[in-house]
Amino acid sequence: MPKLRWTCVFALLLLHAGHADMRNCLCDHERSETLSTRECSLCKAAEAQPGEPLYFLLKDANPNKPNRWLALPRYHGSGPQDLRSLTPEQRAAYWTFAIAQAREKFGDAWGLATNSLERRTQCHVHIHIGRLRRDGVEESIPAFSVVDGPAGIPYERVADGLLVHPAGDKLHVHRGNDSPELQLER
Repeated sequence: MPKLRWTCVFALLLLHAGHADMRNCLCDHERSETLSTRECSLCKAAEAQPGEPLYFLLKDANPNKPNRWLALPRYHGSGPQDLRSLTPEQRAAYWTFAIAQAREKFGDAWGLATNSLERRTQCHVHIHIGRLRRDGVEESIPAFSVVDGPAGIPYERVADGLLVHPAGDKLHVHRGNDSPELQLER
């Protein structure tokens, strides 16, 4: 019986580890000691960047995602950051940067994803860049809108996950999935 109990405890810990919730993040770039935790590592990476350019690219550190990149803004505030914390101009410039990086790396087969705050493991806002899994994307996240370009990508829902990919000369923006990065190839 004790072996079963430890198995249950271990399973609960794994379940909790898979459910990251950044809404109570304590990262504060003005206090470097707060940036030493795992969830603040992207804030620490942003602080290490020069003031210009405003956006930068990092290889995803997760060894299970060898073909993934992260696009990040250089600036940030205290606590969890989401797209709503950026001005409309900053958001458009950020998406434009991420799309340009995605096209450079994956041609027309790219996808961009932002996970919801409840599913993120990092406080600093970031866009996952990877090759889009084409099999069933439109069906797996059926709620999407068609926009003309980066300035049209919506942001108004709090902590929502987004998947963005090309569709001809437009963009499809899928919503309603907390972990849309799973639609990108590893």
